[in-house]
Amino acid sequence: MREVVRANDPALISAVEALLLEAEIPYQIADQNMSILEGGIGAFPRRVLVDDSREEEARQLLVDAGIPPKGTTRL
Repeated sequence: MREVVRANDPALISAVEALLLEAEIPYQIADQNMSILEGGIGAFPRRVLVDDSREEEARQLLVDAGIPPKGTTRL
């Protein structure tokens, strides 16, 4: 599995999930249960993971949707 998005923003994670579902790209949300432990303050980012074989397709989908690649700041 490869990380394509890391974010504290639940709206961004939800948008990424919707895009991946629509494109039928299987994904996994890592660190989602950390929000329960942190009390919902957003201290721990969630990571969206996709299969290695679908990484390039997923990244292009996110770029086309205007979602910046992992490691960049959203302006």
